Amino acid sequence: CMSCGHVGCCDNSPNRHATAHFTAEHHPIIQSYEPGEDWWYCYVDDLDFLVDDAPSFAHP
Repeated sequence: CMSCGHVGCCDNSPNRHATAHFTAEHHPIIQSYEPGEDWWYCYVDDLDFLVDDAPSFAHP
């Protein structure tokens, strides 16, 4: 979560923690935490996007 730093699994995972976090907290923007992935996603607009020169928060 780019609003508070919460890390949750995506909708490809059974519990969909990132979507649950959006539903509960209304924090709309997430960034992938997976190594080698640099996508961002906006729940409000249902839009994935890239941010030029954005820092990576991927776990090792």
